[in-house]
Amino acid sequence: MAMKQQIYLDFNATAPIRPEVIKAVTGAMEEGGNPSSVHQAGRTARNRVEEARSQVAALVGSKAQEIIFTSGGTEANNLALSAMGDRPLFVSAVEHDSVLGVLDSKTATYLSVDSTGVLNLADLERILRDQQTPCFVSIMLANNETGVIQPIAEIATLIHEYGGLLHCDAIQAAGKIPIDFRALGTDMMSLSAHKLGGPQGMGALVLREGLAISPSLKGGGQELGRRAGTENVAGIVGFGVAAEIAKNGLEAYQTISSLRDKMEKSIHDISPDAVVYGEAAPRLPNTSTISMPGVAAELQVMNFDLAGIAVSAGSACSSGKVKASHVLKAMGASDEEAGSAIRVSLGWSTTEKEIEAFVENWEKLYRRKSPKFAA
Repeated sequence: MAMKQQIYLDFNATAPIRPEVIKAVTGAMEEGGNPSSVHQAGRTARNRVEEARSQVAALVGSKAQEIIFTSGGTEANNLALSAMGDRPLFVSAVEHDSVLGVLDSKTATYLSVDSTGVLNLADLERILRDQQTPCFVSIMLANNETGVIQPIAEIATLIHEYGGLLHCDAIQAAGKIPIDFRALGTDMMSLSAHKLGGPQGMGALVLREGLAISPSLKGGGQELGRRAGTENVAGIVGFGVAAEIAKNGLEAYQTISSLRDKMEKSIHDISPDAVVYGEAAPRLPNTSTISMPGVAAELQVMNFDLAGIAVSAGSACSSGKVKASHVLKAMGASDEEAGSAIRVSLGWSTTEKEIEAFVENWEKLYRRKSPKFAA
């Protein structure tokens, strides 16, 4: 079923599922079969799973056998962090909640970012140098709220110099920018299907060949013994098709940045005080987090929704509990500043007219609600 919103600008929360994916998922469900069975139906299902594994691997430049299918990006992140063993754990202060939430039962050191949202490599090297034992580091490739891209290849080189391991959450980056698992040099990488037009409830952890991991789900030999349980064949097939479409559309996806830049310039013209977080850093081509000075993010989201425009306040995983973003606060924003920012994330279907409609509604709300225009 198509999105009911007239204008959908929340691709980072979930991308509309591709029609080709729906067709492939339906076909896999109709065909059935357990990929662990040795009869014809089982072998057919196994072939479907392995074809999808190759498609996902091709999207990120890894080997097929390095792909571990999971129930989503959250499980992939959790599985990666469970592999740290006794190593000291370091994470950036702008990681997704599916990384930060795991830290409740672990002792971790938070790595700071600068005002643009980029990790300070000099500080990272100092911390690594002071460690007595090799560490485990988790740094996302592109931030889900601001779109800011981290220099993962440089970070990986630095971490490996000190004998550490690097996990990279690439969930928002996959399908939006080219990714080469080998070139980045990371040891583990998390992915999610629904961020690139695939089904919800499907993800993957890319695990560098030769690196062992303890399964969090035990009971069977699926996924080369790294994740037990009968594979979600239909979901995996859908993930594979979405990954292939995303790979073929990477060049075209970069053109979305021109729409985003036009939107940001228009808003700056309306309100020079408006802040686009991470604007000075390398970013995903589709992502913009924008403050409306003096107007709460929750009010903005509701007003845009009433106007038929879907946007969000920070991470969609925090829906129902709008609060000041930990990402923006880590970048130096105050509670008030962070509390007035919304995330606008474009996608392959976004048009210039939709951006113009968003800007028009942004200006109307700003002039109606901002204290600057109060009588």
